[in-house]
Amino acid sequence: MTIPSILNDLIGQIGALLRYLLGLILPEGLAVALVTLVGIGVAVTFVALLVMSQIWAERKVIARIQDRVGPNRVGPFGLLQSVADALKLLTKEDIVPSNADRLVFALAPLVVLVPSLMIFAVLPFNWDATIARLDVGILYVLALATLPTIGIVMAGWASYNNYTLLGGMRAAAQLISYEVPEVLSVLPIVLLAGTMSLWGIASAQQGAWFILAPIVGPVAFVLFFTAGIAEINRSPFDLPEAESEIIAGFHMEYSGMRFALFFLAEYANAFSVSAIAATLFFGGWQGWILPGYVWFVVKTYLLFLVMVWIRGTLPRLRYDQLMNLAWKIMLPLALGNVLLAALLKNAGLMELALSFGWLGMIVLLAINLVVVVILFAGYNRLFRAVRQSAGLPLLEATQPAAQAARP
Repeated sequence: MTIPSILNDLIGQIGALLRYLLGLILPEGLAVALVTLVGIGVAVTFVALLVMSQIWAERKVIARIQDRVGPNRVGPFGLLQSVADALKLLTKEDIVPSNADRLVFALAPLVVLVPSLMIFAVLPFNWDATIARLDVGILYVLALATLPTIGIVMAGWASYNNYTLLGGMRAAAQLISYEVPEVLSVLPIVLLAGTMSLWGIASAQQGAWFILAPIVGPVAFVLFFTAGIAEINRSPFDLPEAESEIIAGFHMEYSGMRFALFFLAEYANAFSVSAIAATLFFGGWQGWILPGYVWFVVKTYLLFLVMVWIRGTLPRLRYDQLMNLAWKIMLPLALGNVLLAALLKNAGLMELALSFGWLGMIVLLAINLVVVVILFAGYNRLFRAVRQSAGLPLLEATQPAAQAARP
């Protein structure tokens, strides 16, 4: 067995070894239960470390975008700043509003966090590293993605505060709006792969990633990624917790560890959305030379950094813009993309292109690049026409005046 194959089967070998050792001294059922508990503990620890690394990376990247330094005092390069923040939240006082519904107030963080952790059970980190290889894994993910919003509404209602209730209601409306295009954006990939299993979808991309599917792949990716950002309430779709409008929104009355659970769920969801996007469109663990674990984590982190980039550059949408984007733009595009994917599948164009090997992949990439250039040119022309019809100056005309006004 070569070194790469040993690394690829590392998790399976460790689990089998631990089960064998425990089976020597314990009954079979108890040994399996202990191995399962150890696996759960490892998974929770992994998510916690993952979230700390995400927080550090987001702080550093946004600091660079804003011409700042970011965390650089606690630990080397500020790596232990997230640990210090976690310890601070653990030691802070847990305050519950006097008029709050205490039971619902206490359950809300768990309703938000637990589904976020359950999604990790079906993420295919490698061909042999999937906790539950469900045949309907994508349906499982889409179903669990709706549950955190229920916890957000619970938190807003139970806090007995008008601002928190407003944040919860915004979250419910936002979820209903973006759940529809998100589901429709996944259908083209299911059609191309012929399965709803995340493991099966990743395995179906050995020849080429689905992001290369002519027109269908890039459009589906943009729709899914945008809807995913909206579903996890990240900027520019963070209206449920818009600090400048509703004073931090649904979690305003939470403190200490309860607030930390909301924070943990947000970053766990951000990783999940990035991981699912990497699985659906970028081949999951598929790669070259390096083990599949490495490829999966690298692709996921690159997509998470795109989320951070978006947060550091785009302003928050208005509520009417939020709804118009979902219902007037994304929904029609998603429906048209499903039809186009069905035509592509029936015509067998994807398989025909891939039959030419690397040449076919280059042709697919070239088609997508041409489409992107055409769409960008059309958008630029439409943008200019809208500004001229509104009597607004073009951006190029305002730039010299703005530069001249600088001291």
